[in-house]
Amino acid sequence: MAKTKSKGMGIPKEILMAAWAIALGAIAPMLDSTMVNIAIDQLNKDFNTTLDTIQWAITGYVLALAIAVPISGWLMNRFNGKKIFIGAVVAFGVISVLVGVSWDVSSFILFRLLQGFSAGVITTLMFTLLVKTTGPDMLGRVMAIVSTPMILGPILGPVVGGFVVQIASWHWIFFINVFVVLIAVPLMIKAVPDFEPFNKDSKLDAFGIIALSVMSAALIYGISKAADHASFNNNETLLWTGIGLASAIVYFVYNRVRGNRTVLPLNLFAHRSFSAASAGLFLTNIAIMGPMLILPLFFQTFRHFTAIEAALALIPQGLGMLITRPYIGKMIDRIGAKKVVLVSIALSLIGSIPLVFITDQTSMVWISLVLFIRGTSVGGISLPLTSEAYTGLGSKQLPEAGVGINIIENLGSSFGSAVIATVVATVALQFPHTIAGSLEGYHAGFLLSAIVLVLIFIPGLLLTGKKPI
Repeated sequence: MAKTKSKGMGIPKEILMAAWAIALGAIAPMLDSTMVNIAIDQLNKDFNTTLDTIQWAITGYVLALAIAVPISGWLMNRFNGKKIFIGAVVAFGVISVLVGVSWDVSSFILFRLLQGFSAGVITTLMFTLLVKTTGPDMLGRVMAIVSTPMILGPILGPVVGGFVVQIASWHWIFFINVFVVLIAVPLMIKAVPDFEPFNKDSKLDAFGIIALSVMSAALIYGISKAADHASFNNNETLLWTGIGLASAIVYFVYNRVRGNRTVLPLNLFAHRSFSAASAGLFLTNIAIMGPMLILPLFFQTFRHFTAIEAALALIPQGLGMLITRPYIGKMIDRIGAKKVVLVSIALSLIGSIPLVFITDQTSMVWISLVLFIRGTSVGGISLPLTSEAYTGLGSKQLPEAGVGINIIENLGSSFGSAVIATVVATVALQFPHTIAGSLEGYHAGFLLSAIVLVLIFIPGLLLTGKKPI
């Protein structure tokens, strides 16, 4: 039966509808993870607790998400992917209600942990199911569509969260998720095709899942403590990163003994595309997520913006990302990942190096232009790297690849945020209580981001150079 093409994009209508349905299902966790940051002050007051305690709701969400990733790989292998994805979205909505009605800080943290776990299942399944649906010829274009929530979260989350907290209360940050889920679930039931289990004979690799979960959670927590202490040389960071690295070594030995019959077979990295894309995505998350953390702080510190104003100041970067997203997808499918990544890195440097020189007097028009240029290039780095990771893999390898990519991206974003926050704080401490000293700290952070962008050229050169179809 002939497939109906969507106008102007050459993507069959049913695939396009499935892509949008999956993207809509992923919007709630993407928005939620950024909205909650804006409500921290109100949560502190309502629960009559400390910032350190409330921070566990943020950190715990990320850790639970990381733990869910390896389990998601097994779920895809054994069960219908559509049902697992829809079940995770429904669970996220139900748990959101529980978070919103939390009666004390302990229940709030507990429900946030459960919410983070369901979000981890959603984000892991999202890309893998799209790869299975589309095939290689349309992968770039469809990836551009389905990754839209990942852009909308950082752009709209703080703004929407700020207005919700101001007009209503923090409870409605979580209740909003219910409306999104009520719209998304019927659309997913109708538009998303059934996905047969990828490998129904797969057995639960409990030891492998535990080892990877401990590795991810310990490394992410240890790295986050480095940002808190403004140094990697503190007891908490050394202890938890040590546990994480020890778990990684245990998993490496275990995988070798099991002959790669594990939840994340390490022979995936023998595929040049997968290993190059993995290295590139790790570096990309450092280069992109680090500045995403310190840019709002820059506006609040030197321009005295409120949290909402700082979020609004970042909109030019988000607009740049949204405008170029569809074109990047088409270019990936036409000329391959390699050329798109290399050109995008060069463009990203044009939008990153000027940040090394901004001051408290720099025109907001100029800053907005730089952020817009930076935004246009971000998708051109992350999108082709993500699609390249699945190139040449068999159907049964897709869940394992999804697990690997999500772990690498989670570690990269945590590492990037912690390293750049630590650099900013360390440099600023050398010039205490001066505006010039604080600026030097931010300049050092932006410089580190630019250096990491340059390093992405190395894995970028190892990507495929697919000829136009």
